[in-house]
Amino acid sequence: MNMKTLLPLLLMFASMMLFVSCNSGRTTDKARVAVVISTLNNPWFVVLADAAKKRAEELGYDAVVFDSQNNPSKETEHFDNIITSNYKAILFNPTDAKGSVANVKAAKEAGIPVFCMDREIDVKDLAVSQILSDNYSGCVLLGQDFVKRLKGKGTYVELLGIVGDNNTWNRSRGFHSVVDTYPDLKMVAQQSGEFDRNKAMEVMESMLQAHPGINAVFCGNDAMAMGAYQAVLAAGKADKILIYGFDGAADVVDAIRDGKIVATGMQFPKTMAKTAAEYADRHIKGERDFQQKVPVAVELVTKENVDKYVSYGKAE
Repeated sequence: MNMKTLLPLLLMFASMMLFVSCNSGRTTDKARVAVVISTLNNPWFVVLADAAKKRAEELGYDAVVFDSQNNPSKETEHFDNIITSNYKAILFNPTDAKGSVANVKAAKEAGIPVFCMDREIDVKDLAVSQILSDNYSGCVLLGQDFVKRLKGKGTYVELLGIVGDNNTWNRSRGFHSVVDTYPDLKMVAQQSGEFDRNKAMEVMESMLQAHPGINAVFCGNDAMAMGAYQAVLAAGKADKILIYGFDGAADVVDAIRDGKIVATGMQFPKTMAKTAAEYADRHIKGERDFQQKVPVAVELVTKENVDKYVSYGKAE
């Protein structure tokens, strides 16, 4: 092959190598942000993960979502991977308020800032910031509506969430701060439904067998509210038992509109996720002054105002 024939081939090869190099540089030069979520087996957390990933990518990062599957050991595996893989920040939804502390501590010691979303850890100043729904105040609103509709008297049961999650207890305490001041309102059973629809249905079935005359059920999230509704419907008591939830899931918003569920507390996961991503970006760029806990208001959704809301947010 003479030089006249070889030269165009060499030029083409050089151009291809330059193109590959430039494109490779664009991919690998992006800083990476990890989005660690307690479970993706729940629409609420899918919205949280998607919003965090989307906002991080809008800010110029590669964002990778990790699903802990509600398993603290799996969460630890994710953190070990993230710490050894040169991630610049972690947007974190913990599996357990106490159990997740060690993972956040390990990340901090490795120089990786952690920003908690929706769920908190029990130790202060390990996470750079914790962006959380104001669960207590939201459930004060639910408690007030609960008392009003029951006219201050009757019997009820409560379905708690995951016992290791501080959200479970903040919601329960907010609700009871109101309801417990009415001596004629009596809680006859309280049990964990683990924030799970099927588990809540099973627990509610047992509660109805033990307490067939109850007037209401307060549920720590919307998945449990829908499980409770299935149990109540199967028992032929859908028109006799008031059901309350918390989250703002699509099926519960629709159920409130249809009169099947009385009320829920509307959370705003997209706001929490976007805030966490924006804080991470600011931290990566050198800012260090962040509020340790950032409360995000919860709003009461009832049949009277349901048209103002869609799943996990306000109608536009």
